[in-house]
Amino acid sequence: RPVNMFVAGFIGSPQMNFINVMIDKRGDDIYLKFGDNEIRLPEAKAKKLENSDYIGREVVMGIRPESIHDEDTFIQSMPDSIVTANVEVVEMLGSETLLHMYIGDVSVTARVNPRTKTRSGDVIKVAIDPTRVHLFDKDTEKTIIN
Repeated sequence: RPVNMFVAGFIGSPQMNFINVMIDKRGDDIYLKFGDNEIRLPEAKAKKLENSDYIGREVVMGIRPESIHDEDTFIQSMPDSIVTANVEVVEMLGSETLLHMYIGDVSVTARVNPRTKTRSGDVIKVAIDPTRVHLFDKDTEKTIIN
């Protein structure tokens, strides 16, 4: 549980992905919007934001590579967190595979099952595990929720 973006960037290899997102509230739901994509926060995380000054503001979302999934079963189970990614490089490392890709104009890395059928140049759907999202204040870089 990193206290800020600086610490979050050092924990794990490859490091955490950072994406600027807008916090949007619709009814009881809170969404993180970036480019043409959005993910709905689970209720437990949304409750921490619902009455905060962050609604309608841009913050930084942190997501670890292992929390971005290309498996069909995960994608089907998380319909509110599916985004489109353009795969640049597939790095096969034996027991794991890294997908270096773009979600919109943001470069991200995903750690996926080595049996993935994804190849360089593919445009794919991936699911970001919303239970594993970290949010940081864009100005102070301190953790808002993790």
